[in-house]
Amino acid sequence: MGCGKDTSADNPSAVSTPKIVVGLDDNYPPMGFKDKNNTITGFDVDIAKEAAKRLGREVEFKAIDWDSKEAELKSKRIDVLWNGLDITEKRKENMAFSEPYMENRQIVFVRKDSVDTIHSVADLQGKVIGTQSGGTAEEYLDNHAELKNNLKEVKKYTDYISAFMDLENGRLDAIVSDEITGRYYLSKHPESLAALDVVVGPVSDFGIGFRKDDTALRTEIQKVMDAMKEDGTLARISEKWFGKDIMKK
Repeated sequence: MGCGKDTSADNPSAVSTPKIVVGLDDNYPPMGFKDKNNTITGFDVDIAKEAAKRLGREVEFKAIDWDSKEAELKSKRIDVLWNGLDITEKRKENMAFSEPYMENRQIVFVRKDSVDTIHSVADLQGKVIGTQSGGTAEEYLDNHAELKNNLKEVKKYTDYISAFMDLENGRLDAIVSDEITGRYYLSKHPESLAALDVVVGPVSDFGIGFRKDDTALRTEIQKVMDAMKEDGTLARISEKWFGKDIMKK
């Protein structure tokens, strides 16, 4: 059940239930994932919890099929998409977004023994590339046939963890991943993987996704996000997960 519609004509910021249901991919560290105790945690999870606390609302985190995220939102099974969601023109057709709170690049990750073989996007020609189904990198490759057709194969995964495991095991030549996720995984496997400063596609912004008609919830959450940015809360959460403040200024 979603928060959905405003039920009070006298209070345009009111919503029908205090619970906010956050849809996320629970295999997307460090943005949202399950820890060793099977509890959903992560960077965006911490921000959402703090925002809900300030709004005096309960928050529920619901793992969804990220490839069907827009259908989940439209059907009101969730209220917001809050999990490293790139703001794109295509997605704006079907949902509303918060103001951007973080920048994200799509870069190339390889095994350490392949570092010297890839120096540019052109060097991906003839290689087997992995990426996440429903993600920004997949969308970019699908829309740029001149690049995709020069690749040997594009393997699509439900989550990046599986893709990075295949990269380590030699089933992929490279991964095109958002930099934040890739570098977090890299920090756990520095002996075998490397990040290349090879950017695929334009730099994007992360935002929180809402149903287009759910203006009340968007307004409330944006107000809280602005306050958290102003008082340094977003910076502190960023430092916890990334070791520095990488929030959009």
